[in-house]
Order: sequence, then C-alpha cells, then structure tokens
Amino acid sequence: IKELPPMAALKPGAAAVAAAMGGASAKPSKEEASKPEKTAYNLRLDSFDAAAKIKVIKEVRAFTDLGLKEAKELVEKAPAVLKQGLSKEDGEQLVEKLKAVGAKAVLE
Repeated sequence: IKELPPMAALKPGAAAVAAAMGGASAKPSKEEASKPEKTAYNLRLDSFDAAAKIKVIKEVRAFTDLGLKEAKELVEKAPAVLKQGLSKEDGEQLVEKLKAVGAKAVLE
C-alpha cells in the first residue's frame, strides 16, 4: 500500500505510520527550524545610574508586585531578570520606562 486511506489520517498515530511509509515528513524545514519565533521575553536590568537608584526602584515596584525591600534588593543585584514571560510590546514599553529613569535594561 503506497497511499493511506483518507480515514487513516484522522486516527491518532497515523502520522507516524505515514512518515514510516515515506509520506509527509514530520520534521520542519530548515527555514522553520532556523527562525523560531519567541513569544515570551524576559526583562533584564543590566545596570543603572547611582543617582537614579531610587527612581529605578520605584519604577520596578510599579510593574512588579514586589515590596520596597524586595525591589531594592533586586535592583541592587543587577544584572538580574526583573520580569519573565512578557510579550514583546509590553517588554519594549517597560524597557523605555526604565531607560527614561536612568537604567539600562534589555529584552531577551
């Protein structure tokens, strides 16, 4: 049998059978494998101006649920990840806010 009957494609595990028989490849093409699209980004604080430390702590508290002590400790141990799982748009907005108060932040 060189072709699978139409109903076989609807059954679980039929893709493995089709691949074993030389059917459609289950592996992505080189283009798809080389361009994985990120959907979740991490906001990392690299450094900050010493004079702007209080402003940076206030800004970190504004977008996290941290208290004053926790936000201060997080900012002081820079470079540190401030927030994880952000969308690209939200992350870029937060990077701009942090840069405005004197911090160097990156979206990774």
